Amino acid sequence: MNSVERRDRIPAVLLPENWPFSLDWLPPEACLVGGAVRDALLGRQSDYLDLDFVVPANAVEIARSLARHYHAGFVVLDAERQIARVVFDRAEERSAESPEVPRDRESPFDRATVDFALQEGDTLEIDLHRRDFTVNAIAYNPHTGQLVDPLGGYEDLQNQQLRMVSRRNLEDDPLRLLRGYRQAAQLEFELESQTRQTIRELAPLLSRVAAERVCSELSYLFSFDRGTPWLEAAWEDKLLSVWFPHATDAGVRRLRSLDRAMQEFAERWTPLSEELSQPIRPTLKTTRLSVAKLASLVPLEEKAAERELLNLKYSRAEVRATVTVLQAWNAANCDRTLREMPVREQYFWFKALGDEFPAYAALAVASGIDFSTIAPYIERYLRPNDAIAHPQPLLSGKDLIDKTALEKGPQIGYWLTEIAIAHAEGKVLTAEDALNWISQEVDRR
Repeated sequence: MNSVERRDRIPAVLLPENWPFSLDWLPPEACLVGGAVRDALLGRQSDYLDLDFVVPANAVEIARSLARHYHAGFVVLDAERQIARVVFDRAEERSAESPEVPRDRESPFDRATVDFALQEGDTLEIDLHRRDFTVNAIAYNPHTGQLVDPLGGYEDLQNQQLRMVSRRNLEDDPLRLLRGYRQAAQLEFELESQTRQTIRELAPLLSRVAAERVCSELSYLFSFDRGTPWLEAAWEDKLLSVWFPHATDAGVRRLRSLDRAMQEFAERWTPLSEELSQPIRPTLKTTRLSVAKLASLVPLEEKAAERELLNLKYSRAEVRATVTVLQAWNAANCDRTLREMPVREQYFWFKALGDEFPAYAALAVASGIDFSTIAPYIERYLRPNDAIAHPQPLLSGKDLIDKTALEKGPQIGYWLTEIAIAHAEGKVLTAEDALNWISQEVDRR
């Protein structure tokens, strides 16, 4: 086995003294593998510690014992393949209900996730030869301080390239085809030429992968501007055609324009760019910018777009957000329509868009609508009390029943809407104005 001593070059994150558990709990053959080793060698830091170990035997038992000793979280991720996780969380430690934690647990990280997996094959080298890319096939033995690198992954790290371990490994799990583009974006690496050619040849195999797994890889590529060139590359290499069968070259090119729109918003309307970068729900990774990008790849027809996104296993919230943007786009997708839209139509248009307006605005600018056309709408949206974009009720339904001749029923909702529109049009400014106005309107009708 090709192993090299690099103890003096091991980054701090790989040193056991920085882990939340004692090295004594690991068997001598235990090795750290995968992204933790790769990122440490690249000097990439994160807010929490994420470690993956392979062991030759008893992976679940080791994890369970470790969790029990340190009063940490424990879950079996895959019983058949013997993969288990231990979660260390200092916030939980500080809870008064938490039992006292052993003193040998010291770490600069507030949170740590430690996975244990059974080694695939009889040796560590066999295990490493079954991985996707060479930069992910470097192991580190914390007992000996050795890096184990039988495939030249360290050299590929220096060359900033992703190189496949083997064609067969990509065939065995076709998600690795798309993962290569995601990791290239994440690491800001290039795909080695033969690797990319192999991915092109194997692209049809991606159709066999569960949609949820594909969606997870796409989420990263949609969320960051450095993912856009790799989405374009994935499109060119036929990796997206199965999942976005109605995407066009123009739609894919629009992705870069969306990133530029985001940058322009950051310079002109910072709050709008901040909203674009936020997830549409706290529990989701999909940002409003991602929604605009999805809207560029799916059909403009709303029902067809909905079917396509549901096929990719996007959540109802993600589908609803994208379809909402498409509906607004289909209603107003050119300078003339936006410039001539009456206040009443603007009221209902803003109401339908709701929180998805930033995604629409980005899509509009990226599609060529002039800044001078969209700017008034953005200014309205950013004014929290704007009577069109964010109408504040001058009267309640109870006010209408108590102070007018109107009776309880559907007409109350109708008149509340009419008052809001009259307010937006400047016909009424106060509650008293609204009562006088509605009395006149009811008498007239």
